[in-house]
Amino acid sequence: MGLFRYAMIFAAFGMVAHIINNILYTNYPLHFDGEAVEGFDGVRKAFQQNFLDGWEAEGAALAVFVKGRKVVDVWGGYADKHADRKWKQDTLTVVFSATKAVAAVCIAILADRGRLSYDDRVSKHWPGFAKNGKENITVGWVMSHMSGLPFLDTTITKEMAFDHSLMRKVLEDEKQKFTPGIDARYHSLTYGWLVDQIVRHSDDKRRGVGQFLREEVTEPNGVDFHIGLNLSQEYRVARNVLSGVKDMISEMWSNTRLMTRFVEFMTDKNSTFLRAMKNVPWMYVWNKWTANNPELHAMEQAAGFGIGNARSLATLVQSGNPTRTATKATTRTDGCGESTRINKSSSLIHHPGYGCQQITFDIRKQLVIGYVTNALKMGYFDTCRNYWRIHQAVTVALESSRNGVKPKEAW
Repeated sequence: MGLFRYAMIFAAFGMVAHIINNILYTNYPLHFDGEAVEGFDGVRKAFQQNFLDGWEAEGAALAVFVKGRKVVDVWGGYADKHADRKWKQDTLTVVFSATKAVAAVCIAILADRGRLSYDDRVSKHWPGFAKNGKENITVGWVMSHMSGLPFLDTTITKEMAFDHSLMRKVLEDEKQKFTPGIDARYHSLTYGWLVDQIVRHSDDKRRGVGQFLREEVTEPNGVDFHIGLNLSQEYRVARNVLSGVKDMISEMWSNTRLMTRFVEFMTDKNSTFLRAMKNVPWMYVWNKWTANNPELHAMEQAAGFGIGNARSLATLVQSGNPTRTATKATTRTDGCGESTRINKSSSLIHHPGYGCQQITFDIRKQLVIGYVTNALKMGYFDTCRNYWRIHQAVTVALESSRNGVKPKEAW
């Protein structure tokens, strides 16, 4: 009876919020663009249905690759609705923790070139990291969120976050918070700083992760993804919008797991994520949203400040050989935000980012799905109804294709 009463209260709030929203706010005309190859039109329609059902409040983009061929490339909505700025083909957005999948591609490239191994101790390449008992932590443990450093003892100022030399010293002076190689705890921010230092200490040119990505991957291949965005490109970046009460209620109503997760998140004051966020008091994620600050977009933070779109995110992962990147760097099967295998026998691996940014790859099917949105949602992967509707449509399209999709050059 208690659950029913709560459900009715949420339903009532949802109806009132929906009515107020319709009265007070302008209904902007829907806008879609892009294309899908024959057999994947159902995926395009699923993407558009998110807007038609009111699930997509701002803008979004979707790209799907099968066997190296781009079969879906669509976008729609608004990069900034209140400025009447439509989402365009070259619109960029912050992909948050999905950036970690791109950082993993950089490490995989260095491994392929023999500059490092996942089994190497980090201190082999970065001797200073061995300080305070960290000498046995491996590159693979860092990539799998098992280095024991999900948060820091030091408060990081904005100026420090931009200075890789200061961050190197901070990381060297830190002590493990959990047993490395055994305790897997999501490294929401420290992952980016650790990967940056590993790249700097193993790359023959001593470049940071952003410069390495730009010079070795994105610029040579014309891929529009950035870890450290030039200010001249800010006009293309979509404005993030936090979920309103109406949208939160609607999401939780559609998936009860979100309700449970929301309650756990609000009551667990000692979570590693909250402790990590206390390290960066200038990064607001509640009443303010500093991820919209162009100044921060220039930061080479490979844990959460990658900027691109669905097309570039999916292109990087599929061209970076998902099999190699995922199987060597992913050990967990029950992750929260990190690159996660659905179960031990599954070939499907996904890496979400805050707000329902998503990169998914199926090794067996040679499938890569990239989805980004600037209307930030509560769920991710199968708890994000927007993405999950698309994912199911992709599955149907693949099953309906009797002979599968033949490898072919992209458009």
